[in-house]
Formats: sequence, C-alpha cells, structure tokens
Amino acid sequence: MKKTNNNTIMADPGATNQLRNGTVIEGNINSEGDVRIEGTVNGNIKVKGKVIIGNTGKVTGDISCSFLDISGTVTGKLIITNSLTLKSSANYTGEISAKKLIIEPGAIFNGSCKMSEVKNAETFKIEKK
Repeated sequence: MKKTNNNTIMADPGATNQLRNGTVIEGNINSEGDVRIEGTVNGNIKVKGKVIIGNTGKVTGDISCSFLDISGTVTGKLIITNSLTLKSSANYTGEISAKKLIIEPGAIFNGSCKMSEVKNAETFKIEKK
C-alpha cells in the first residue's frame, strides 16, 4: 500500500485483492490487479489479470479476465482472453468464450463453450445493479 499526496491509498500493483469466506458482495467488481474470491459475489467481475474462485467461492454473474481458475461454484457468462481452468471441485453453469480450456476430472460443467482467440475481454458491458 502506498499513500499519494491527495490522501488516496493505492494497492500495490502486484497485490491480489481477496474476498474472504463469509463475505458477500451484492454488486460488480472492477480491478486492474488479480482477485481471489472465497466468499460470495452476486454481480459481474471485470479484471485485467487473474481471477481465482476458491473452494468456498460462489459467483452469480459474468466474469471477464485474462486467466480464471474455478474451484468453487460459478453461474454466468465467462469471457477469458487466455486460459480457464475448472478444478476438480468446480461447479460451473453457463456460456464460455476462451482461448484455452482445462477441465480436471471431477469438475462439473453445464453449458456451452466457444474456443477461439478472444481479443478483448471488454466484449461485455457491466450493468449497474
């Protein structure tokens, strides 16, 4: 963390934003850095870096990012510019657009997938809740 002249606190560029188990967000998340979710998000997530949905993480909404690892439960549209990994404990329902998809044995995937070069993760607009 660093403090700027106007008393604004900025996160370090390499820092990961974390949403802990037991925390619920009703709304959208936008981040320049990486995000790890162990709690619940009811809203869209737009991240330039990597998103990790941990074992206890639950997301209902669209996710747009470069890399996504899912170990928890996600329902919504995914737009991934690089790779998506559904870990063995993942439960995903929705529509995927990704360059690369890795599904570990045991993962649950209900939906459709379009495998192609995703040039820009900005292809969906986040609507305010």
